[in-house]
Amino acid sequence: MSSDDALRSLALPHVARLHAYTPGLQPTEPGWTKLNTNECPYPPSPRVAEAISREMGEGGGSLRLYPNPKSAPLRAAVAKLHGLNEDNVCIGNGSDDILNLLVRCFCTQEIAAGFTLPSYSLYPVLVEIQDGRSTVIEFDRSMRLPFAQIAASNARAFFLTSPNAPTGVAFGNAEIEQVLQSFRGLLVVDEAYAPFARENAIPLLARHPNLVVVRTLSKAHALAGLRVGYALAHPAVIDLLDRVRDSYNVNRLSQAGAIAALGDTTYYEGIVAKVRATRDRCIATWVAQGWFTYPSQANFIFTEPKNARGETGPAVARSAYDYLYRHKVLVRYFPSHALTASFLRISVGTDDEMLVLQRTLEAWLKHA
Repeated sequence: MSSDDALRSLALPHVARLHAYTPGLQPTEPGWTKLNTNECPYPPSPRVAEAISREMGEGGGSLRLYPNPKSAPLRAAVAKLHGLNEDNVCIGNGSDDILNLLVRCFCTQEIAAGFTLPSYSLYPVLVEIQDGRSTVIEFDRSMRLPFAQIAASNARAFFLTSPNAPTGVAFGNAEIEQVLQSFRGLLVVDEAYAPFARENAIPLLARHPNLVVVRTLSKAHALAGLRVGYALAHPAVIDLLDRVRDSYNVNRLSQAGAIAALGDTTYYEGIVAKVRATRDRCIATWVAQGWFTYPSQANFIFTEPKNARGETGPAVARSAYDYLYRHKVLVRYFPSHALTASFLRISVGTDDEMLVLQRTLEAWLKHA
């Protein structure tokens, strides 16, 4: 047995079998048009850098001190923003941290966590890390919410991404409330992209204690590098999350930057408006070309490329992806599921970035 195999044999069996989450490519050399990880194409509010500088203090002296263990000032800012109490809020090291805490609390080999397919591909990884069990409910191409199947599932917690990733399809509050009224477990509505949508589930919290809403500041707030997310839920659920949360899970600078971002609503309303306008214009362009494109309410677009011969399918999508990659335009391609294998997911960039994308796709059509 090699030393590598010997060391792996010391691990828990389920860890040795794990397949880690695969993030989008992060190129380090210049010249790429990066439309693959749903980052905000615009910088964060200027108040963020100012707040981080103040928090560091002269010479960065404050960095020797631990952060506020509960992110209490940030909890207060989030609660105020959404008209809730501080005991309705838990702060995480990105929303992924919150999702991980929920899986820790509500999933084992005997107690399943549920999610739809397709959706955020981190969910099954978190369940596998916990050595837990999954209940998976598949969408069909219509992307209609499978109410009855969710209600009948044996999941203790069910994760619903709205707007959905990777399609961008959002589910209205009337639909979500229909699930809440029939599902006996905890419904986790993952709203990473909700600022770009027409509706969000936060108003439902007041009358549905089995609802958890998860948010991130990585998308609309342009803070992917700071890693800040949060959960909104009944105080009893927040208490459970705090019991399994790492003591200092969010650093001082991230807390300060997040508070500043949440306080500059006017700036971010402008960013969201620009992203929506670019998104809707690109969707209209591809629909006019005859490409099936889901009506996205997120900051990305899920479209089915059609080549010059009018063909679609996995080979066509792969051809478009590869051509874009060769010309240093990054998008995402998900070949492992029948519903996604014919599509590309394209993050909404600046108007200039989307123009580069469109011209490269036009060149692909001539060569495909």
